[in-house]
Amino acid sequence: QVQLAESGGGLVQPGGSLRLSCTASGFSFSDAKMGWYRQAPGKEREFVAGIHPNFHTYYAASVKGRFVISRDNAKNTVWLQMSNRKVEDTAVYYCTGGKLLDYWGQGTQVTVSS
Repeated sequence: QVQLAESGGGLVQPGGSLRLSCTASGFSFSDAKMGWYRQAPGKEREFVAGIHPNFHTYYAASVKGRFVISRDNAKNTVWLQMSNRKVEDTAVYYCTGGKLLDYWGQGTQVTVSS
């Protein structure tokens, strides 16, 4: 059974930092692309960051330079380190994984507010 379990969401002030974690099970993590998407209220889900099995990373323009995605294949875990948070980063963040990014977590709420 495939599972993606996100954690680390919460409330952070503008300019602050937060790290999300996603632990995967039920598929070959080391062979899988992993990524993060987000969905803000009233908006469509959008891509945030991704990391290939070879550790190549790529980012949405809106987060490049502020967010860092990383993975540890021994722990079946991917992280999203978010720095210099902005109010517009408020959203539910979803972990996704698989050769075609076809597995999804339940999401974790991140709120940026003063």
